[in-house]
Amino acid sequence: MFSLQHVWARTGVLAVLLSPLALLFTVVSGLRRLAYRRGWLKAISVGVPVIIVGNITAGGSGKTPLVIWLVNWLRSQGYRPGVVSRGYGGSARGCVEVRPDSLAAEVGDEPLLIRAKTSAPVVVGRDRVAAARMLIAHHQVDLIVADDGLQHYRLHRDIELAVVDAATGLGNGWPLPAGPLREPKARLRSVDAVIQVVRGAAQPADTLPAPAWRADYTAGKAYRLCAPQAQMALRDLPRHDWLAITGIGHPQGFFDMLEARGLRFSPRIFADHHAFKEADLPVGSAVLMTEKDAVKCRGFAGPDWWAVELDVSPESGFIDWLGARIKQ
Repeated sequence: MFSLQHVWARTGVLAVLLSPLALLFTVVSGLRRLAYRRGWLKAISVGVPVIIVGNITAGGSGKTPLVIWLVNWLRSQGYRPGVVSRGYGGSARGCVEVRPDSLAAEVGDEPLLIRAKTSAPVVVGRDRVAAARMLIAHHQVDLIVADDGLQHYRLHRDIELAVVDAATGLGNGWPLPAGPLREPKARLRSVDAVIQVVRGAAQPADTLPAPAWRADYTAGKAYRLCAPQAQMALRDLPRHDWLAITGIGHPQGFFDMLEARGLRFSPRIFADHHAFKEADLPVGSAVLMTEKDAVKCRGFAGPDWWAVELDVSPESGFIDWLGARIKQ
């Protein structure tokens, strides 16, 4: 994924060579959207409001941290949210509820992280409608958040939030596989809000075809994987030459946040959703990783392996808008 993001960042020879496949993808996905818009295919309501958090690009844009923030914010407002997710990277078939002791290999790393950070019920399944119905049947949820569900039109939605990474934007603007776009840029005009994720020195774009708010992502506290209850500010960490590892869609964002905190480290990049094994990392080294990676490493973590929390801070205008929009 990391190499693909470099390819998708500009229009090069490979993008031109892939343009016939990109045209085919555009036609097929466009016909599917048209079928739902015209009513030839029906979107199904599950009886409670649904908030979609998704994007129009492939790769990591920061959806899952926003989902975690959103679920915790909803709970603070008195709602009882549940989460549905595809469970990308997991082996589960049908609909499976995520438990605290579930394995990332079964349910996916992101749903497992959402469950751990929110304590809200989470169900994974390719059929988001069936997953939502399972949530409603087994839990008293009054609102559902769909992680990465913007293109899952079969699930009726009440609010659509599109996430755009400020550092990578929409890449070269080409559809898959010549570029990162799952849907055309004009799709952003039909969503309810665009959230631009700002990490490090990245600056939000002012050319998006829709009103947008920013959400700042910064490195929070850290904790040892073998003792997650004891948290520590990054400035108080031991003065190691750290090994910083990532298996996320936008690894540079993690490294930028560590640099902003003045940490010295050597970066090591793995593919997005990498299924970490004990042999991947030196047990005796001092390691920093994201919480998404940490949920896959707890069973074999070394004594000096640390997970870095992510602080998500949407601007106040978005929070005010969201509160009013939900009440409608």
